[in-house]
Amino acid sequence: MSGVMRLGHIDLNVLDIDKSRTYYENIMGMNVVREDDNGTLYLKCWDEWDKYSLILRPSEEATFNTAAYKVEKDSDIDDLKEKIEAYGVSTELLEAGVLAECGRSLKFTAPSGHIFHLYAEKTFVGKDVGDTNPRPWPFEGKGIKAHWIDHVLLMCEGPENVMAGTKFFQEVLEFNLAEQVCVGPEGSLQAATWLARTSTPHDIAFVAGPKTGMHHFAFFLDGWNDILRAADVMAMHDVKIDVTPQRHGITRGETIYFFDPSGHRLETFAGLGYLMQPDMPTVTWTEDELWRGIFYHTGIENGAFTTAYTLSAYK
Repeated sequence: MSGVMRLGHIDLNVLDIDKSRTYYENIMGMNVVREDDNGTLYLKCWDEWDKYSLILRPSEEATFNTAAYKVEKDSDIDDLKEKIEAYGVSTELLEAGVLAECGRSLKFTAPSGHIFHLYAEKTFVGKDVGDTNPRPWPFEGKGIKAHWIDHVLLMCEGPENVMAGTKFFQEVLEFNLAEQVCVGPEGSLQAATWLARTSTPHDIAFVAGPKTGMHHFAFFLDGWNDILRAADVMAMHDVKIDVTPQRHGITRGETIYFFDPSGHRLETFAGLGYLMQPDMPTVTWTEDELWRGIFYHTGIENGAFTTAYTLSAYK
């Protein structure tokens, strides 16, 4: 396998960096692994092995900056630079260190309207349980103890940008289309798509909305019991919950949606859903079953779920 391997990190602006530190450490169970002079925090989950998976920047606005994906080897950056530019998308090659703790990286704005980075090298620190005779989970740690940041769902301006972003990720970055919601005349418009490079149902997803931004990013948990425990932890800390424990029809995931102190929507996503492979037929959800796909148990629309989201910082 060459090219994109997996989601590397999410980069957000937050309103109160101290509240954010407390939230992500005590509730999500992440560890702060780096802190810059300007107050920017870098955090990592216990089951991740690279230096960090989340960047929180102190700001007067709660906005989304970028998502970064890790590629297998450094030469992939050159290969993908050529492919991306041949597709008609401009790129910027950044020197090692411009992305903290990373080797050189490639920056571009995808047809979806979002800024992405690709990189091959990031400082290795290892899992908290080590890699020799490891325990299945760490004794230490706080809160939910999420395994890793699993995926991000990005909001696009209308179905046209969903379709443009999806086409780019399929044709250039070689993601596979796992699921889609089709609307309009004869289902001719993709209103939402779920794409994968790993064997899980999605490493990125796009959904249509009024503005460009981020709908949520998700933390992986093992299963339903962990979802219920996570809801307990959230209740104990008075976390604002958007959607209580549910199952998705789309991806079959077990889920909770909730907000961090800046209003960024987060998800705990459990269960691998199904084995995603390049030859798996794409699953299609029709417009009349849209909400059954999103919330399988109730099958009904949930208020602000499609209207509350994080705007992109460059808007």
